[in-house]
Parts: sequence; structure tokens; C-alpha cells
Amino acid sequence: MDRTYLIKPNLEEQYPMISYGKGVYLYDVAGKQYLDASSGAVTANIGHGVQEIIKAMNDQASKVSFVYRSQFTSEVAEELAKKIAHSFPGDLNWSFFVNSGSEATETAMKIAIQYWQEKGLPTKIKILSRWVSYHGITQGALSMSGHPIRRSRFVPILDELPVISPPYCYRCPYNKKPDSCQLECAQELDIAIKRIGSHSIAAFIAEPIIGAAGGAITPPKGYYKLIKEICETHQILFIADEVMTGFGRAGTMLACEFWDVVPDIVSLGKGMGAGYAPIAATLVTEEVLEPIRKGSKSIMGGHTLSANPQSSAIALAVLNYLKQNQVIKNVESKGTYLLSLLVKLQKQFPFIGDIRGRGLLIGIEFVQNSATKKSFKRELMVTEKTVKIAQSLGLLLYPASAGLDGKSGDAIIIAPPLTITKREIEKLVNLLTSALKLLGKYIEEQGVYLND
Repeated sequence: MDRTYLIKPNLEEQYPMISYGKGVYLYDVAGKQYLDASSGAVTANIGHGVQEIIKAMNDQASKVSFVYRSQFTSEVAEELAKKIAHSFPGDLNWSFFVNSGSEATETAMKIAIQYWQEKGLPTKIKILSRWVSYHGITQGALSMSGHPIRRSRFVPILDELPVISPPYCYRCPYNKKPDSCQLECAQELDIAIKRIGSHSIAAFIAEPIIGAAGGAITPPKGYYKLIKEICETHQILFIADEVMTGFGRAGTMLACEFWDVVPDIVSLGKGMGAGYAPIAATLVTEEVLEPIRKGSKSIMGGHTLSANPQSSAIALAVLNYLKQNQVIKNVESKGTYLLSLLVKLQKQFPFIGDIRGRGLLIGIEFVQNSATKKSFKRELMVTEKTVKIAQSLGLLLYPASAGLDGKSGDAIIIAPPLTITKREIEKLVNLLTSALKLLGKYIEEQGVYLND
């Protein structure tokens, strides 16, 4: 090609041209193999080129790919909603299908506000959130996001919704240890609600495991129990943003299950279509939908391609694949094995400050000084350099922000397809080891002294 007409993430970057994918591997047109250790953007949960999904895709395309949800429903959309209701905890029985995680979180926001309107409480319109969080790139979703880097260009048009600190045990804002902290970061929510006034708050939204904004930050065991209790005490809804963690990424259908909590509203995406189709969903409980069913009988939301048969058929096939092959059942043991290998690397590379996560969503935070947790200077671009080095070696990693301010630290996420084998995990770690050796050389060449 003499020039490109496609707007890519970096307009000056030269990207390899993809050819095909198979299992945990991708291949470019030059024949180079890449181990997809990030499932793209933590999306390709069952790997690439799965024939059962391709067959379902073709079968539905031979019938009908699109109908408008205001005119028709479809068997596959109905079956998908039914299967989700029977697969997820509690009475999260109602599904609103959309096209992306950003749309799912915005829909969750709107449903929460409408819920209180239908109950005769129209002043409850605010959605509180945490700093070091990411809920999507559309305006409403970005307003809820505590991701300073992604917010920076649009601050004048965004609402100030992030109000509390993240449950960031490695960099605890209270300088406490998880086993004796009294969950002060969760108690912040109670204080914030009292300051603002519950009469104006509709919901609180949080990622069970913080993804792009924090590199798989995972709260201690009792955290979400307390969050849910605080929400219930003040009569506000709890929205779990499970766009990255839903559909088995953490070893359960919802990551919230690890904390024994059922949210009022859940946002799903990424793994729902596993990269085979753009589809996401907002789930609501019977209690949340009830006043809307008795009132206006319509949720103010939706998009042209919401619940279209093509995407619904693919998501249904993905869910069937997960169940029939007992994929989620093995995620925890695979994650434990991967984590054990990564912990060994921490002894080999002093710039690995923290390794965290759950299931097959693992974050690694890099620091200049492991004792003081001092971050590298931003101009070194350690995250970006790590991702680039790894890709040159045939390993795909996902970049993440880090640091209590959400922008001064460096981290990566390792989140391979849930179908990865033990041998492929070992290959992943071998490739990562080679990449970290080169990263160490780069750091040395920049004249940076570790533990300085």
C-alpha cells in the first residue's frame, strides 16, 4: 500500500498486518507467530478460530443478521437472555443487549437514574465512582471513569463523578496492610455519600478487579460486602462493571462472586462475544426492573444494532462453548499456575514491584525501587517499551496505568485466552522472561539505577 486511509491508535505507528488466528496464537501476513497473552484487549476469552463459533456465525448469517429491536425479537436473542439469567448469580434475570462495554456502562447509569425516577425520587441522578478506574470512552462512561490520562482532553465536558480512593493494597492510601486495614478505602464511600447527600445519588459503580486504569488491582476479601452494605444503608444501587471480568475471566461467571456479592446492575462486554462479534449487555435484577415494568414500561436506551440476531447467535455460541467444555472450571488452577511462575520472575527482576490479580487476569507493576515503591519517570515510558519489546519477540501484552494518581506508574496485564494450556503458559512466561531481560538492558542504557 502506498499510504493508509485508516485511522489507527497511533497515526505514525507501523502495525503488522494480521493474517489469521488459531487458539492462543495470531499470525501476521509475514508468517510471524504471536502468543496472545492479553486476549487482544482482554477479549478473546476462548481463543481464535474456534470452529463451533464460526459455524454458529455462518448458520445465523444464512437466516437473518439484523432486525431492529423495536420491530422484532429473535429466537437467538431470547435464548441468550434466558441462558444468561440461568448462568449468573442472584436474580440478575433481565438483559439489555448493546454493542460495547462503554454502551453497557452508560446503559447501567441510565437505568439506575430511571429506576429512582420511576419510584418517585427524581433527584437521585449522580453516579459515584472511584479514582483509578475505567468504565469506557463515551462521554457518560468517561465521566464515571477515574482515569486521569483518558479524561485529560475532555475534562471541561465531563462530570466529576469519581470521589473515593481505589482498593489499591500495594499502594494503600492509608498506609495500612490488608489484614489490619479495617477497609478504610471502602469506608470512604460512606463518608462521600454523607457529604454529597444520598438524596442526589442513584448508584455507585466499580470494577470488581480494576483493569486498564490500575493493572488488575484486586481488593481484599471483605471489600465488596462492605461496599454493598453501605449502598443499601443509603438506598443507592451498586453497579458492577464486569466488562473485563465477566464470562469467566476471574474463574467465576462474575468476579463479584469471589466477594459473595450480587450487584443490582451489571455491565458485561469483551468476553461475551469473545472477539467474534461486537456485543455487550447490561443485566438488572428483578427488583430494579420492577418499578419500570409497573411504570413507563420502557428503558430509555438502545442502539440500532442492539440485540441483533447475528451478534446474539455468536454470544450464545460462546456461552455454550464455555459450558460444554467446562472452560471456566479450570481458570482458577491455570491462573494459580501462571501466578506461581510469575512470582519466580519477581526474584529475577528487581523492577517488578507487585504481581496481583485473580484467575487469568494478572497485573504486573514495575517500579524503580522495590523497597520504596518509587515509580520510574514517565519519560522512560516503561509500560510502552515493555509492550513493544514483547511484541517484537512474539508476545502480546496489555498496557495499564498505575500509581495512586492513576498516571505516574507503569503496569502490564497478562490475560491469555481461558483455553490456554499448561505448556502454552510456560511458553508465555519464557517469552516474558526474554522481554524483561531486554527491558532491564533498556533501563540500564537510560542511566537509571534500580533501588535508587
